[in-house]
Amino acid sequence: MTFRADRHVHILIIGGGVIGTSVAYHLARDGAKDVLLVEKAMLTHGCTWHAAGLVGQLRGKRNLTPLMKNSVYVFDRLEAETGQHIAWKKVGSLRLAGSPERWSEIRRSMTQAKSFGVECHSLSADEAAARFPYIIRDGIEGAVFIPGDGYIDPYSLTMAYAKGARMFGAKIEEGVCVEEIVIHNRRAFGVVTNGGVIPPVNNGLQK
Repeated sequence: MTFRADRHVHILIIGGGVIGTSVAYHLARDGAKDVLLVEKAMLTHGCTWHAAGLVGQLRGKRNLTPLMKNSVYVFDRLEAETGQHIAWKKVGSLRLAGSPERWSEIRRSMTQAKSFGVECHSLSADEAAARFPYIIRDGIEGAVFIPGDGYIDPYSLTMAYAKGARMFGAKIEEGVCVEEIVIHNRRAFGVVTNGGVIPPVNNGLQK
């Protein structure tokens, strides 16, 4: 199988939302070379721009808690590193339990979170209401406060990731629409875009 290659890249990322730009930033920051991100419209024009931007580290799955903890670590340094304002508000979060079963589930999550070094505090209904007076205390079995949680502006975060990615050598191109992913023997060997074919380096299919 052969096809004409207009150019080559080592790593191609499709989509210029917060996830795609984060991947580009982290790869480039860790030393990856020849990284290209393509976005069919403009950065954040997919789901990112209207995301809530809530950042919570207390998760039910073991692999997600350290991932979210690392996200907070990155948010804490990203603005200073890139010079791009990200509107990161580390105000903490409250999670309430309205049943014994839910309270048991939250306490298990707290134990797991603490094992990864996430700071979290068990509160009574009264203690939770002291932090957020609008809570109706009746029926609240317990609550947890995570001081490292908060909220962030997804648009600004994406722009910071994009700026950081470029700082470390990644390229970002907007207005590049992926029309087809080239598959051979169940492997992806490149993409066809409205600007030409972009296969990865040394895929064995270029001519």
